[in-house]
Amino acid sequence: MEKKVKKQEYPRFLLIVVVIAALGGLLFGYDQGVMAGAINFIGHTFKMSSGLLGFISGCIPLGAMVGCLVAGWLADRIGRKIMMFVSAILFALSSLGCAVAPSVGILITARLLGGLGIGMVSTLVPLYIAEISPKQVRGKMVGGYQLAVAIGIFVVYIINALIANTHTLEWNQDVGWRMMFLAGIIPGLLFFVLLFVIPESPRYLISHGQADKGSKILKKVTFSDADAIDDEIGTIQKTVKEENNGKGFIGELLKKGTRMALFIAIMCSVFQQLTGVNAVGYYAPFIFKNAGAGTDAAMIETILIGLVKVIFVAFFMGLVDKLGRKRLLKWGGYGMAACMFLLSFSFNQDPITLGFNILIIILIISHTSLFEISWGGGTWILISEMFPNKIRGRASSIASCALWAATYAVTQFFPMMLDGLGSVWTFFIFGLFCVAMGLFIQIFFKETAGKSLEQIQEDSQN
Repeated sequence: MEKKVKKQEYPRFLLIVVVIAALGGLLFGYDQGVMAGAINFIGHTFKMSSGLLGFISGCIPLGAMVGCLVAGWLADRIGRKIMMFVSAILFALSSLGCAVAPSVGILITARLLGGLGIGMVSTLVPLYIAEISPKQVRGKMVGGYQLAVAIGIFVVYIINALIANTHTLEWNQDVGWRMMFLAGIIPGLLFFVLLFVIPESPRYLISHGQADKGSKILKKVTFSDADAIDDEIGTIQKTVKEENNGKGFIGELLKKGTRMALFIAIMCSVFQQLTGVNAVGYYAPFIFKNAGAGTDAAMIETILIGLVKVIFVAFFMGLVDKLGRKRLLKWGGYGMAACMFLLSFSFNQDPITLGFNILIIILIISHTSLFEISWGGGTWILISEMFPNKIRGRASSIASCALWAATYAVTQFFPMMLDGLGSVWTFFIFGLFCVAMGLFIQIFFKETAGKSLEQIQEDSQN
């Protein structure tokens, strides 16, 4: 039986590297949350229809679809770290472009640029952390990325509320939403500067003939004894040698085990968005206003969602390596389904009384909590650990692209669904998707917790 790892035994260097890398999630979270505040005012400036407003929101996932594919292919060739530098630059430029945009065209261009950066970060950061973390705590460490996402959302919700609630409506419509975007330059530059501190992925180095460098990094981030470290390095080298003697990318991707891994990763990526959580996040103020809250109250209630995200991602990090991925994903799906069905029932009341307004807030918070303790970080963990070393970047990027395609579809069509179908049927449909994802995990997914990346790969071929 393996020795149980205590918190104080974590190598300091491992924690430093994971914290810095996970800051990429802060960019993701900030950009995901900034539209929740800006959307109330941005439409007035450019006289947008609901369809165009949905497209502006959807520009990030649209750009991210391209960004994650570019990052995956280049990361397997020139490294993970250099592509993270590129993503930080793109995010900072996007924030500046949105803040000064004189027209809808410039705003769309800046949002697409930010999407490229966010797509890169969402593929590279979980992958990088998975490759550098010991197997005993890999889920917790990759979960740090989701924690950074949640913190980014929480921070931007506070910034949105401070700007919106301390100025006049006219000022917010002209200037306020621009300030919300402009503040995003700070995390972008911070991420860029701190990346100089962390090393390249050890598994990337070993797979590209730099075994000595990779081995030194692995020894600095693990709490295993010297013999166990040497065995792990030997296993990585053996796996890399077998991959180099094998097929090309398409051939590797279509191998029996890898093919199933890709299927599961793509389905989980799509399902993560069909929970409806990002739709709720983008349009939370609208939803709360529809439930009877005023504009100021809706913004404050949105901050509460951000705080809940941070708290329950922290719970997720503590549970994912103990309870395993499968248990959390399955029951998280079923729990979110119950919340969506009850939301559908609540919005069916006419009029929506104070009691049902409170119930709606409780259900949205409960749905968010269940998402963050299961599918929020769980999906990124699965994507980062299911593929062979040789093609991990490219294969992960395909799954990430599917996730962003689903994100785009949801953010584009959610406001149209609310207008056309109404809240009742919109949330009922998301509830059905949540049931389907719980069943999918129960039927298809095999537990990966506690296994090395090479062992997961070996098990998938059997």
